[in-house]
Amino acid sequence: MCRLYGFRANEPTRVECSLVHAQNALMKQSRSDRTGLTHGHGWGVAEHPDTVPFVEKQAWAAYHGEHFKKTAKRVYARTVIAHVRRATVGPPSIENTHPFVHGVWLFAHNGTVPNFELVRPRLLDELSPLHRTEIQGSTDSEHVFRYLMSLRESDPGRPLIETLRLGLEQVVAWAREIDPDSSVSLNILWTDGDKMVGSRLNRTLWYVERDGVAPCEICGQSHVHHKSSRHYDAVEIASEPITRELWRQVPNATVFAVKPDFRLHLESLGGNAQNAAAAVTS
Repeated sequence: MCRLYGFRANEPTRVECSLVHAQNALMKQSRSDRTGLTHGHGWGVAEHPDTVPFVEKQAWAAYHGEHFKKTAKRVYARTVIAHVRRATVGPPSIENTHPFVHGVWLFAHNGTVPNFELVRPRLLDELSPLHRTEIQGSTDSEHVFRYLMSLRESDPGRPLIETLRLGLEQVVAWAREIDPDSSVSLNILWTDGDKMVGSRLNRTLWYVERDGVAPCEICGQSHVHHKSSRHYDAVEIASEPITRELWRQVPNATVFAVKPDFRLHLESLGGNAQNAAAAVTS
């Protein structure tokens, strides 16, 4: 279990209130989520202020000290991914803390690949030599990231959402081949700062689409230095609703992409993932 946060907008935007000050800000979720669980095994905040991502990570809880607050305060970007970790596979460490980064790419995961010690060799067999050697930690999440990156690089012309779908369906197939009754959970955010895709499988995930500039309900200020010559659009994605706005739930067993108009395009995952989702809800 972890808590995810993603943001995409057509203008640089501050996200401090969502990360720190809102009714259910990510920092508050790290102390206690809606089910009462604490996510205190590390945190990371990543932004794309230009073409190169900047990532700040620590292996302690986001609610400890001022470091998370200071990091959130300085973020001002079109693309943001943040994560607070509750360790399931791999101990708390910087190497195991999300988001993971490769070049311009950022990746974060909420969930667990069951029987990972048995799934891992199958993942490694499918990695390119580069991504196999660049694994630094021991999480299922980082291995899935490297697998998806290998898939993308084998066919860079394929739509990113399709690469994500193919990769996740294969991971689910491997896990359920080992244990047909296993509960695979794969909520993912994956971006290069321009394109953002993600998934929901057996963990909660919500989103809100923003159309135009409005004062923040928390601080009363606008979070964007808006250019009057363009219309402001944004989408915010999180494991739990953060504000009192009308958040919508991402359907289970789906992949999605943030479209050029900053609306979410949703597609269903295939049969193995649908069966995995049905097994959880039945």
